[in-house]
Amino acid sequence: MASIIVLRPGVDWTATGGLFDWTLEFLISRLSERQTADHLQEIVDNNLGSLWIGDLPAPTQQEIVSHWRDGLVTTGERQLPETEHKVDVIRHLQELVDATYSAGFSETQDPG
Repeated sequence: MASIIVLRPGVDWTATGGLFDWTLEFLISRLSERQTADHLQEIVDNNLGSLWIGDLPAPTQQEIVSHWRDGLVTTGERQLPETEHKVDVIRHLQELVDATYSAGFSETQDPG
């Protein structure tokens, strides 16, 4: 089943359910706002398959984008299993990062 992350109207990213879940799980432990982290966990646990970034508070949106830009691809390179498809999967994660720029999110500081 395909899943979707909508960054802005007209700017979205689709992925397999497994990669979508992994992408949200990447965020869950990193987010400073626990209510949003719990919401993301609920999406994963219930196989809801969609996340609309615009439904979240603006600071949380920016934090999510910052985490994706600062570590999604490198974490994927380290953690995802070595398969014949890994190069394509990493490229797909990079497409999500690129989409954050297309969606007009500003340059961000380390969410640290």
